[in-house]
Amino acid sequence: MSSAKKDIRALSKKELQDFFIGIGDKKFRGDQVYEWLWNKGVHSFEDMTNISKDTRAQLEERFVINHIKVDSLQKSTDGTIKNAVRLHDGYVVESVLIPTESRTTACVSSQVGCSLDCKFCATAKLKRMRNLNPDEIYDQVVAIHRESILYHDRPLSNIVFMGMGEPLMNYKNVLKSVEMITSDEGLGMSPKRITVSTSGVPKMIRKLADDEVKFNLAVSLHSAIQETREQIMPFAKQFTLTDLRDALEYWYSKTKRRITYEYVVWKDVNDTDADIKALIQFCKYVPCKVNLIEYNPIDDGEFQQASDEAINRYISGLESQRIPVTVRRSRGKDIDAACGQLANKS
Repeated sequence: MSSAKKDIRALSKKELQDFFIGIGDKKFRGDQVYEWLWNKGVHSFEDMTNISKDTRAQLEERFVINHIKVDSLQKSTDGTIKNAVRLHDGYVVESVLIPTESRTTACVSSQVGCSLDCKFCATAKLKRMRNLNPDEIYDQVVAIHRESILYHDRPLSNIVFMGMGEPLMNYKNVLKSVEMITSDEGLGMSPKRITVSTSGVPKMIRKLADDEVKFNLAVSLHSAIQETREQIMPFAKQFTLTDLRDALEYWYSKTKRRITYEYVVWKDVNDTDADIKALIQFCKYVPCKVNLIEYNPIDDGEFQQASDEAINRYISGLESQRIPVTVRRSRGKDIDAACGQLANKS
């Protein structure tokens, strides 16, 4: 039964080399298989054409490659593509290709469901079923890279961990996936083109700094007033703004890289002058930029997009203090692929 077989991509290169030595083969055979799995992204032992049929049969007998399958692909009128990605155990997550004139970005998932409880996010309404393995995250990137070439005639340029799940609650696997994505033996992408977005888990942000990661960090902030943030993101009772600020100051002291704050403005929730003032104050602790994000409704109507006037007051306030600010217009809304909308409706 295949369930008793080990997933070969759970083995390190050294473990693969040792396996081949153990069966009386050459050490370099491990290097060849490793290259097929990661650099060439094959999903079948049959496709490993420079390896003998006998060896491929032995691999087939002992191992599986638990690859993802793109179950369905939806295209938005703006060029955005959403994948429903089926995992080997039947669970489904979603990933998104977001094209602009200058880049194509993969938005990938890190958990089936989510560990946290942000009220405005459709994914948070799904309980966390499990963490994704490094290869399952990697496969999402490979699939989107191929779609980028096929549909937009250019390679993938950027990756954001902003899909389903809280990446820092799947710390080890997320870091392993980034290691493979950036490795010359994997996709060879620059870590500067990767952003990991967290809802703000102070202990894990400190760990990122200690582990000297080279990718960018974004934080879903949405309010710099503790009480308001708790209403929007109830888990913030455990992870206070004070703890978050301390962790971000620690991150900056170790990495010298500025933070991006993701910030949605909602009507009657965080659209007052007091909210703007609090955000400006919070932005002064660590060099940062602010992404004001257009809100995407998720059916229940509890949250509503703030007025343009409120957004403009945020922009004016931030710019008056020389805090870089951009407004991110949502992409893929017509296929529920926009920020906060990933909920496996498919």
